[in-house]
Amino acid sequence: MRITDDQLKLFLADSNIIPKDILDKAEKEAVIKQKRLGSILLEQKLVSEAELQKVYAYVLGIPFVDLTKEAVPLEILQIVPEPIAKKYNIVSFEKKGQNLKVAMLNPEDLQTIDFIKKKSGLKIIPCLTTKESIQATLRSYDKSLKAEFGDLLEITAENPKEGEDHGSLEQMATDLPVVRIVDTLLKHAMLQSASDIHIEPSEKEVLVRYRIDGVLHDAMTLPKDAATGIVARIKVLSNLKLDEHRQPQDGRFKIEKDDYRISFRVSILPVFDGEKIVMRLLDESSKGLTLEKMGLGGQSLELVHREIKKPNGIILVTGPTGSGKTTTLYTIMDILNTPEVNISTVEDPVEYRMPRVNQTQINPKVGMTFAAALRSLLRQDPDILMVGEIRDEETLEIALHAAMTGHLVLSTLHTNSAAATLPRMLDMGAEPFLIASTVNIIIAQRLARKLCQECKKPYELDSDEAAALEKSIDSEDMFSYLKSQKDLEGLIGSHASFDKLTFYKPVGCDQCGGEGYRGRVGVYEVLSMETNIRKLVTQSATSEVIEAAAKENGMSKMSEDGFAKALRGVTTIEEILRVTKE
Repeated sequence: MRITDDQLKLFLADSNIIPKDILDKAEKEAVIKQKRLGSILLEQKLVSEAELQKVYAYVLGIPFVDLTKEAVPLEILQIVPEPIAKKYNIVSFEKKGQNLKVAMLNPEDLQTIDFIKKKSGLKIIPCLTTKESIQATLRSYDKSLKAEFGDLLEITAENPKEGEDHGSLEQMATDLPVVRIVDTLLKHAMLQSASDIHIEPSEKEVLVRYRIDGVLHDAMTLPKDAATGIVARIKVLSNLKLDEHRQPQDGRFKIEKDDYRISFRVSILPVFDGEKIVMRLLDESSKGLTLEKMGLGGQSLELVHREIKKPNGIILVTGPTGSGKTTTLYTIMDILNTPEVNISTVEDPVEYRMPRVNQTQINPKVGMTFAAALRSLLRQDPDILMVGEIRDEETLEIALHAAMTGHLVLSTLHTNSAAATLPRMLDMGAEPFLIASTVNIIIAQRLARKLCQECKKPYELDSDEAAALEKSIDSEDMFSYLKSQKDLEGLIGSHASFDKLTFYKPVGCDQCGGEGYRGRVGVYEVLSMETNIRKLVTQSATSEVIEAAAKENGMSKMSEDGFAKALRGVTTIEEILRVTKE
């Protein structure tokens, strides 16, 4: 059943889909790179995946199907178990009598076809399809949240629970409908790559919201009757006190499967209508995150790599809550995490577990504060220290002295810009000469939503929009920076007006759930402590003066980095203005 490159080339030449001279070049490249001709044609975008699969289907004499817009009934879909469908890219989509049609990417996979035949007792008719088609159909395995909750809520409504004693709460937490409701909420949060789940009680109902790509979305409204059971279930999972309703509680639990490991950080707070729950989802299985993938590039990336290789000093990451500071610190630690160094951390809470890193959780109730833990860690022979956050003068002072005595210290601060960090440290009581001699680099960051690459649409600003934009930003500095980016030279040319540039807007498709955005990217400004900056710090200069000097040194502002990303089609102007406004 295998199609040779010669067969493929012959058919494409005969059907005039691709000119013969281009086919010959592609064939030579396939030989050099030791790849299949079809792969080279796809790489060079000479054919689409659908066109290529249609050719394969024709040569093999089997049907081609496109399921992207087809609604496959769940009972037919489930004839092929979900794990098999996902692992081997094969889905069942039509059953007539004893014949079952399956769509697949590799019709040579006779072993899987044979397995489905034995399991179902049906005659299997294989059809070729595309990756997009398979992925669209695989999503049908996951019923919509509303459909899945329909039956559960009916059961819960039929069996309302009265009473608040400890025994009935325990019983409620283990009731099957409540367990399934919580499991479903967690499952759909993971499916949608949510970072937080909010369960908020009101007078007559319970609102469930997911934070996806930094923005909250309503997911489900549940009846008030379900609230007590849901809270009890989450308390049981998190090992919290079931009968405590007046005090805030914090806990965590973990869900582990073969292909993922998600940790849930739970915060329960008493509110007027009950107890509000917020769960932070931390994907412990995600590996391979690099500074480049996070959005750092060009001179900023070079500066960060240069400074983290120094044996001592302080590296600070700043920004508001939820701007990705901890992820940046962990990525830097991952780069530095080698057998030759001892890395220790003080965190509140410990968010991600890292091998070969000694992680300490602070506990103010027993006197284990950032300062106390940091003081103890200095007696543990560390090379690199990570302090989750510098919150007070004592922690700052110990961190500065640690950097002075030959340690590399990584930490975070809450400031709006890189330049504002230095005056903030002065306000916290640090000596100017200590700051000037220990701080290596300051990374300020925000997270902007990334455009869905499947459905983004190019457009140009009209004159009114361009005029409004020029009022809100320094267009002279902006164009000076954009023209300095080599990859943007062709896009900008000699233009100095925003209405002459091509930007992109979100549209919405199946791939991004109609949002137009998918994932997030960092927007950065990186301030390196050059000699002139150190001199200004010893003179207790303002953030404006420091920022002007840093700009002269070549620092790009967050808004400039953001606009470059908007021009590259990574995000939108609206997103950059939203996350960088001061």
